[in-house]
Amino acid sequence: MPKSTWAGIIVMSLTAVPAVAGQPPTPTEQPEKATAAKPAAANTDHTFVMKAAEVGLAEVELGQLAADKGSSDEVKKFGQRMVSDHTKANDELKSLAQQKNITLPNAVNAKDKATHDQLAKLTGAAFDRAYMQHMVTGHRAVANDFKKESTSGKDPDVKAWAGKTLPTIEEHLKMAQDANKAVGTSGKR
Repeated sequence: MPKSTWAGIIVMSLTAVPAVAGQPPTPTEQPEKATAAKPAAANTDHTFVMKAAEVGLAEVELGQLAADKGSSDEVKKFGQRMVSDHTKANDELKSLAQQKNITLPNAVNAKDKATHDQLAKLTGAAFDRAYMQHMVTGHRAVANDFKKESTSGKDPDVKAWAGKTLPTIEEHLKMAQDANKAVGTSGKR
């Protein structure tokens, strides 16, 4: 297979590692004794770490917003809990990323910034409902990502961190669902 085609397959299939893993290394990879599976697996774990860092930063910022703007005590407490738990998880992830030579983002991405700005325009019960709906949706997705990494991650340290952090995320999801139910009925007449 030509070198440019092989590189394209690796780039296009970061999440489809098994399709690439079974293929023999190209002649340019032979001297290093590398296989396509090893870099792709590392990239999958790297992608997870980067995504977890982005989510963690967003959770802290949105949690601060909820602690300040929430109209119900439940939303304010949930926001403060997000700040506390995600700050701790972010610090752990920074340490892990340093060990793995991964440079993490230090600011929220454009999508999360837009969500923050949209929520910041809301007040009262409308803010509470929108924030909690976002938290339920987001924590469902994150819980799935952490479950996947904790069971099928290739890097043992990243896999272990995902497994250790997963119960907290599942607890957040349950809390978000409960708070969402509580604020979903408030403000309706």
